[in-house]
Amino acid sequence: MPDDGDKAPDFSLPTDSGDLSLSGLKGKPVVLYFYPKDDTSGCTLEAQDFSRLAPDFRKAGAEVIGVSPDSVESHRKFQKKYDLSVRLAADTDKAVASAYEVWVEKSMYGRKYMGVERATFLIGGDGRIARSWRKVKVPGHAAEVLAAVRALGK
Repeated sequence: MPDDGDKAPDFSLPTDSGDLSLSGLKGKPVVLYFYPKDDTSGCTLEAQDFSRLAPDFRKAGAEVIGVSPDSVESHRKFQKKYDLSVRLAADTDKAVASAYEVWVEKSMYGRKYMGVERATFLIGGDGRIARSWRKVKVPGHAAEVLAAVRALGK
């Protein structure tokens, strides 16, 4: 499991504006947040919170990227429906979720299945994980991540 201080696993994923790679963003902080599925209640709230704070993240020099196993087309519809301003990357083969160890066995109503554990990684400009949040609870999370980004710049 990648821990705080470890080198963040590099990746290249498709978005609606072309491929996006972590190494291509070197030198600036990156907020990488993993979420289970487009257009579900918790994921929508999280994306809306990050979008609402997007100007503040930009001002702090950080790039915010949401990652889920949904397709680029699904992300496009999700962004349009809720007027989201964060970039969403399609991890359809779950390779990036697996590299960050957030593709895990989950359980709902006694049924076990594989899915994305809601998690966020703040990656510093040096490519190392500055801070990580596991099993994220959505309310207030984006603001907490923003505070960590601002602290990173000090």
